[in-house]
Amino acid sequence: MTQDTTSASPRGSVDEEADEWIESWEGLVGARGTQRAGEIMEALRARAATNSVAQPKVTTTDYVNTIPVDQEPFYPGEERVERRFRRWLRWNAAMLVHRAQRPEISVGGHISTYAGAATLYEIGFNNFFRGQDHPGGGDQVFFQGHASPGMYARAFLEGRLTEADLDGFRQEVSRAPHGLSSYPHPRLMPEFWQFPTVSMGLGPINAIYQAQMNRYLHNRGISDTSDQRVWAFLGDGEMDEPESRGALQLAANEGLDNLTFVINCNLQRLDGPVRGNGKIVQELEATFTGAGWDVIKVLWGREWDDLLAKDRTGDLVKIMNETLDGDYQTFKAESGGFIRDNFFGRTPATKGLVDHLSDDDIWNLKRGGHDYHKVFAAYQKAVNTKGKPTVILVQTVKGYGLGTTFESRNATHQMKKFTADDVKAFRDRMDIPISDKVIDEDPYAVPYYHPGKDSEEIQYMLDRRRQLGGFLPARKPEHNKITLPAPSDKAFAQTKKGSGQQMAASTMAFVRLLKDLMREKGLGERIVPIIPDEARTFGIDAFFPTAKIYNPNGQNYLAVDREMFLSYKEATSGQLLHVGINEAGAAAGFTAAGTAYSTHGEPMIPIYVFYSMFGFQRTGDAFWAAGDQMTRGFIIGATAGRTTLTGEGLQHADGHSPVLAATNPAVRVFDPAFGYEIGHIVRDGLHRMYGEHDLGEDERNVMYYLTVYNEPMLQPAEPEDVDVEGILKGIHRVAEAAPGDRPQAQLLASGVAVPWALEARDLLAADWGVDAAVWSVTSWAQLRRDGLECEAAELSAADGTESADRVPYVRQKLEGQPGPIVATSDFDSTQPDLIRPYLDHDFATLGADGFGFSDTRAAARRHFKIDAHSMVVRTLQLLAKRGEIDGSIPAEAARRYRLNDVNAGTSGTAGGDS
Repeated sequence: MTQDTTSASPRGSVDEEADEWIESWEGLVGARGTQRAGEIMEALRARAATNSVAQPKVTTTDYVNTIPVDQEPFYPGEERVERRFRRWLRWNAAMLVHRAQRPEISVGGHISTYAGAATLYEIGFNNFFRGQDHPGGGDQVFFQGHASPGMYARAFLEGRLTEADLDGFRQEVSRAPHGLSSYPHPRLMPEFWQFPTVSMGLGPINAIYQAQMNRYLHNRGISDTSDQRVWAFLGDGEMDEPESRGALQLAANEGLDNLTFVINCNLQRLDGPVRGNGKIVQELEATFTGAGWDVIKVLWGREWDDLLAKDRTGDLVKIMNETLDGDYQTFKAESGGFIRDNFFGRTPATKGLVDHLSDDDIWNLKRGGHDYHKVFAAYQKAVNTKGKPTVILVQTVKGYGLGTTFESRNATHQMKKFTADDVKAFRDRMDIPISDKVIDEDPYAVPYYHPGKDSEEIQYMLDRRRQLGGFLPARKPEHNKITLPAPSDKAFAQTKKGSGQQMAASTMAFVRLLKDLMREKGLGERIVPIIPDEARTFGIDAFFPTAKIYNPNGQNYLAVDREMFLSYKEATSGQLLHVGINEAGAAAGFTAAGTAYSTHGEPMIPIYVFYSMFGFQRTGDAFWAAGDQMTRGFIIGATAGRTTLTGEGLQHADGHSPVLAATNPAVRVFDPAFGYEIGHIVRDGLHRMYGEHDLGEDERNVMYYLTVYNEPMLQPAEPEDVDVEGILKGIHRVAEAAPGDRPQAQLLASGVAVPWALEARDLLAADWGVDAAVWSVTSWAQLRRDGLECEAAELSAADGTESADRVPYVRQKLEGQPGPIVATSDFDSTQPDLIRPYLDHDFATLGADGFGFSDTRAAARRHFKIDAHSMVVRTLQLLAKRGEIDGSIPAEAARRYRLNDVNAGTSGTAGGDS
């Protein structure tokens, strides 16, 4: 791969005039230093531009450190002390994984990532990372997931974890209460980890939106976050994930100088080199530079400074530029003699640069990520950069310090244990006072090392953390124990009243409710509406003039629709997060807002409204991470259903989002039909997540997923005897069967299907003499979870030590109700089928299975046979099998209704556009 660079021209060319300019330039650098030389260069570039002088388009700089030696700040720490306890950290991190690989356990773990990144973290822990008790507020640090053993090792030296805890690594249940999660999992260790990061690619985008949320809270006057910083530690291989790079432009556009990426460029993926035939550092530099970030490269340790200073011909820099990553990896896995011959030996000039060095000296030429001074200089520059985010590209060796068996090997990521000889060699390298005898007695029980809490090194470590505001990683489940006021009845008045004679889709019913909630004192300002460029589709454009769209730069242009009532308005203090066509970014913003109760002690209420098809199908992993981070908020899948948005066709025909959402244990899934149901569900969610109660933190740490539709219907007023408990638990009756001795049935439906179930009820009564009750199933998923909990309780009580007399709620509601059950929805048949195991009735499921297509709503519903007439025929079939009606009636009904003719469908209003 060819890269454009800014390599210095070699001296001694045939162009004497050029030589004179170069000599003059070098004199300036020598006399005034690199900083002044840079200022002069910038002035020359500006003048060249005004005179239309062509300038090279540089995408990357040379493969050397960005910060010149003469601009490196003084390192303030005690490097001697820090080097000692850094060795102990490496030892304990490695032994934690090694001990977890004893034959009777063998639960795995990763040794090499932390070994290569230890310096990157220690510079932060000892000098930069602010804990949550810092007067300016704590930093948010996204730790690289595979480096978790190092964080546990540090917590052990700090006295936060015990040896028993370390031995519980990856044994969270079997070694409880001493179990440690494999990676950063806040839900599993809610007072330790703040951010889940090991689903690679989510850490970068979540860090960006966390930095944005910090600014959002500050600009809206909710929390002073001006002194806080977001750090994200990432892998170079991880940057291949689309989410890792997809939001870089946002960080630059919003000038997020409170954000620093540290990319550990060990040049290796999990299986081998990241860019064996290329240069990943140069690639990333070009990407980040183009996106508007400040880029700092830390490639070489201080041992290289003298060699580079003597590189008068530029040959060494040229070799550094041209050497491929695969070769850099190989060099570190070989010997100093190999490097002398195959790297320095490429030109006489570079070979001569190292004549005075032994092979051991050459092998010990460090990469920049293992040099305290170089890393500190980069971090210091990053925290002082204004107006743009910073990425630090740090070259390291994967498995650094673990020995030749591990260092820079392709398989090092999968290597999880040492031989006894490996342990001894590593012990010697780390200077750990453990004898051969102890190691030989049981190589899997090699002890951890702790010098005692009163040692100089431990006191130094603890003092640094005290000065920086406390331990990290750490999480405060409830920072300030703030609960939000309950919304007033007035906010729900519209949903209770219904739409009268006007048609209103459930999406519109929700948006009206949202507008009223945003007016609630003490609550409304905490709401964070999040929309991925579909506000006008959902009717949220009504919020533009009042709530305004958040933009840290305000609105500096003249809006084309400024004279319109619903004009587009951006503001620094805007409330809406309008993230563009970016569902992944919206999910990341949702997570940042929904965890502000912990990161900032400020409970926020994110309400993310999106095309339901593009939620759990497209960003399901992000919602899983949100659940792991214990995010709270409302996820609104609008334009829901496989047949409701039929004009848009297949890729918008959502027939499965509630089923996918139901697989996330943190998500409470609802498919309401009417506005008043939405009102009760939202009220319950606000109370459960943000209100005053003693249900426990697990009940707070949930997300509510509501599907809402774009099909207009008459929204009924809330009945006086409404079954609120049934709405919240998943099922309530909206129409009773007429009393009498005619055959009876139970019709179950959810969401937009409830009106056609009511239509089916009327057809059954008028055409076939069958009386049916209609039930609105607001949550098939919650009913199933309740049923599963009952079964689990029964199994747990098998030993007779406790009672298990719970009955599933859906059985309680339908037990004793006469006739068969026919269930339908505008989703896959999987959804209604969730409750089948908990009922003894004859049960039939209708579902929109398969792929969607473009057509009318009525035709699509008849095609899938989920509409009113299909419900009627299926009900008649079940009644005929039971012997309650004549066996010829179902066929007669099918012929009368032209059941197999899609043009005969009538269920649903016309339309189906967005």
